[in-house]
Amino acid sequence: MKNKTPQRDDLSLRLSSFFFRHPKAILAALLIPPLLWLGIFYLGSLLILVVNSFYTVDDFSGVLIREPSLQTYGILFTPSNMEVVGRTALMALCVTAACALIAFPLAYYMARYATPRRRGFLYLLVLLPLWSSYLVRIYAWKLILANEGIINWAFEAVGASGIRDAILNLPVIGGPSLSFSYIGMFLVFTYIWLPYMILPIYAALERVPRSLVDASSDLGARPQTTFRNVIMPLAFPGVVAGSIFTFSLTLGDYIIPTIIGNSTPFIGPTVYSLQGTTGNLPLAAAFTVVPMVIMGVYLLGARRLGAFDAL
Repeated sequence: MKNKTPQRDDLSLRLSSFFFRHPKAILAALLIPPLLWLGIFYLGSLLILVVNSFYTVDDFSGVLIREPSLQTYGILFTPSNMEVVGRTALMALCVTAACALIAFPLAYYMARYATPRRRGFLYLLVLLPLWSSYLVRIYAWKLILANEGIINWAFEAVGASGIRDAILNLPVIGGPSLSFSYIGMFLVFTYIWLPYMILPIYAALERVPRSLVDASSDLGARPQTTFRNVIMPLAFPGVVAGSIFTFSLTLGDYIIPTIIGNSTPFIGPTVYSLQGTTGNLPLAAAFTVVPMVIMGVYLLGARRLGAFDAL
C-alpha cells in the first residue's frame, strides 16, 4: 500500500507537466465532453429527424418505408398544413412584438433610472416566475382566464361584462371564454416568455455608455432625439436577442396550445399528434424541419443586426 502513493504522485506530476507544456490539451480536455454531448444527443437527434422526414408511410399498412423521397414534403406543403405553420408563425410574431413593447420600458427604467436596491427588487420580480413550475403557471392561468376566474369576476365587478363579451365575440381570436381563445393563448405566451425578453434588453441598455448620452445632451439634443439616435440603435441588438428566445420558444411550444386555446392545431401539438396518435413519424419530422428552417433564417438576420453581442 505504501508503494502506490509515490506512483500516483508521479503520475499526477507527469500529467501536470504535460498539461503545462501543452495548454491546448487542457482546452481540448474541457471542450471535448460537452461537444460530444452536443454532437451526439442534440445535433444527432436533429439529423435523425431530417433523415426521417424523407421517408414515407404506407397508407394501407401504416408501415414506415425507408426509401428517400419528397412525398412527405408534398403532404407538408398542402394548404391545411401550411395553415398550421402560418398560424404558429403569426402567433410567435405577435407574442414577440408584445413582449418587446412591455419589456423595453421596464428594462429601460431598470438600467437608467432605478436605484441599485430598486433594480435588484425588479430583477427579482422578473426572475421570480421562473422559479415555479412551467405547468403550474400555465394551469394557474387557465383558472385565471376561465369563466369562473378572477378576470371575468373583475369585468363583472366594474360592470364591463359587455366589453368582455365583445372581445370574446371577435372573429377568429374570440371564443367561449378567455381560456378557450387565441386571446387567452396570446396572454399566456406573453406572460411565460416575457422574462426572456426583459433580460437581454436590460443587458444591452446597461452597456450603453453614459458618456454618449451626456455628449448628446451637451450638443443640444433633446431627450427624445438622444433616445432615438443614440440609445435605441445601441439597445436594438438586445431587442433582437430577446426576440430569438420569445419567437423560437413560441414557435416550438406544444403545451400552451394544448391546455389554453380552442384546440386549433399549432406546430407543436401537430408534431405530438403525428408521432403519437397517428403514427406518421415522417410527417412529424417534416413539421419539425419547418421551425428549424424559420429559426435558421431568423438567426442569420439576427446575427447581421448584432444580436449575438447582446446575449
